[in-house]
This record gives sequence, C-alpha cells and structure tokens, in this order.
Amino acid sequence: MQKKFYKNLDVTIDVTTNRSYTLYVIKKVTTKEINIMSLFSKLFNKNLKEETNMTQIEKALELINTFATGDTKNAEALLAKGYIQHNLAYGTGREAFVGSVAYLASAPVKTTVKNIRAFEDGDKVFLHTVYNFAGAGEQVAFDIFRFDSEGKIAEHWDNLATKAEPNPSGRTQIDNVSEVTDLDKTEENRQIVKDFLYDVMQGNNAQKTPEYFDGDVYIQHNTGIADGLSGLGAALEALAKANIQMIYTTVHQVLAQGNYVLAVSEGTFGGAPTSYYDLWRVENGKIAEHWDVMETIQDKSTWKNTNGKF
Repeated sequence: MQKKFYKNLDVTIDVTTNRSYTLYVIKKVTTKEINIMSLFSKLFNKNLKEETNMTQIEKALELINTFATGDTKNAEALLAKGYIQHNLAYGTGREAFVGSVAYLASAPVKTTVKNIRAFEDGDKVFLHTVYNFAGAGEQVAFDIFRFDSEGKIAEHWDNLATKAEPNPSGRTQIDNVSEVTDLDKTEENRQIVKDFLYDVMQGNNAQKTPEYFDGDVYIQHNTGIADGLSGLGAALEALAKANIQMIYTTVHQVLAQGNYVLAVSEGTFGGAPTSYYDLWRVENGKIAEHWDVMETIQDKSTWKNTNGKF
C-alpha cells in the first residue's frame, strides 16, 4: 500500500496483485464548499427529482400552470423536444410553447388557470380547465396531453369556448364536480359512449336514443340545453326549425377513466367546420351527465401550424 499527499488531494494507491491496480481519488473539501454544493444540488436537482416522481396528471397540471407562473424553464423541462401542437392558433414545437409562456409572463394582466377536472387514460391526460389569458376573458377548455416513453409531454389537442351564463336549467359549463368511480368499468363505459356516438350523434340509429338514458334523467351543462332527454329533444327541434344542423361526421378519440368518457369529434354546426369535445358521466350503464366545448375550426389560411386540429 502506497499513500501520497498532494495539495487538496488524498491519493491512495492500493497494489493488490502484480496485475491488478485500484486508484482512489478523494478531494478534501471544506465545510463552506460542502454547503455551496448542497445549495447547487437543491437548486438544480429539485425539479428533476420532482418531475421524476410526478404522475402524468401532475405534470400536465404543472405545464398549464406555467401560463400563470411564467416559469419557462419548468415548461421546457416538461415538454418533449419534438412537441406537437394541434391548437391551430399557436406554432408547433417546444420553443413555441415556451415562447407563449414568456409572452404571457410579460403581459400587464396576469393569466389565471383554474383546473376543474383531471383524468388519465394510458399515455394521455385530459383536463377540464378555466383559463383567462392575460385578462382577455374566461374561457372553458378541454386539453389532451400525450406523454412519450420518457415521461415528457409530446403532443397536445384542445377546444376552447367563452365562459357563458348558466343554461336553462341553471347549470354552468363546469359545475357538479364528482370523484372518478367504477375504474373496473372503464372499457365498458368507453364502449357505451362509442355506441352512443354512432347510433345517436352520427344519426345511424336514432331510434335507439332512449336506450342510452335512464328515462328523462340527464344532467346537462351545454350552455343552451335544459336537463333531461326531453331538454335535448327540445333543443334539437329548435335547431331544426332554425334550419341549423349539428352534424358529427368523424370520431377521432374516445378517452376514458372510470365513469367519465371524453369524445373528440369532427363535424359541422350550421354548415361551419366544427370540433366537438363531449365529456359524459356514465352511471349504471346509462349516460347520466354531459359537459361540452364546441369550437369552430378556422380557415386553413389562418393556421399557425400544419398539424391539423385532430
């Protein structure tokens, strides 16, 4: 065993055999240096450790909250480098998202974010949230985030609409929050909604409509429709009299967790290309409650990215 000392270094050479050598280098540090290293560790490793331990829902909520906090570094850390944006009013890519966070942070009026509901389905999280971007007015939104294999947010879809007054039954676009139940019935409930979309919303078997409801029990949060299957019928009749058609042509996604199912569909409303986001609560095999956000799809000439709405 040979031991040599150098300035600030304790070098030990342990000769175990003629052919095997092990070298240990240990830096002597002062208490002050240890404290400094500890501080740097807390500053730079905290977010990494927290991000590693966070659930997908927590990461998605953390990301949308950067609109309010202005934390561009956190946004960048949560997003995949090749982040795909389907909100057609914004550019695609991580840098574009981070730029939006920085822009909102510089605005004279602070952005507010209030999440109402959060769900998870495989590699996707879907959120129901109220935003007020830089004081422009409250908007109700559904967001969908897809996560990649490394736990980064890789893709985003959404629908937004202006927050409105209560509907004819006194309900709002966001109220009546309840916990997720029936996790063991997730796939069953997803299929119920898929069938409902095909039979009723796409008009393939309209006569089956009553089969999807428990009598007239149907809690409605659409801004212009009253409760009950009767309320839905009255609203559709009023649209028909006004020569306005609500058409669902394509169902793009049906996400589910327990008794909640979100469908993303494409169609037209009054002839205008429209994106439909419908959230249904299913109870005992019947559709019991509904929230939605409809958004007119803007002309392609105005799009800020080429990824498409869906």
